[in-house]
Amino acid sequence: MEIVDNNFLRQFETKVGGGLAIIEYSVQERKIFLTKIFVPEIKSKDEFSEKFISEVLEIIRDRNISVVPTAAIITKFIRKNRKYKSLLPVGIRI
Repeated sequence: MEIVDNNFLRQFETKVGGGLAIIEYSVQERKIFLTKIFVPEIKSKDEFSEKFISEVLEIIRDRNISVVPTAAIITKFIRKNRKYKSLLPVGIRI
């Protein structure tokens, strides 16, 4: 999966099923707030969403910044996948 960080629109993007899947974000002081996710209607949408979120979190881990998930699906994903809890800033628990 090729993910592009569109700084101008503040979103991670990838092409899927003839459409564009996006995770919108906002950056404030070494923290990235993941605010919204949009995945077009495709077969196995949930499976794709999890892979997309996982790969975006790996990109963020490589940048060595903290993540504050504000989108419910991303919060649920981090809660389910404990290896990403280390990306949360000090004092944030989900």
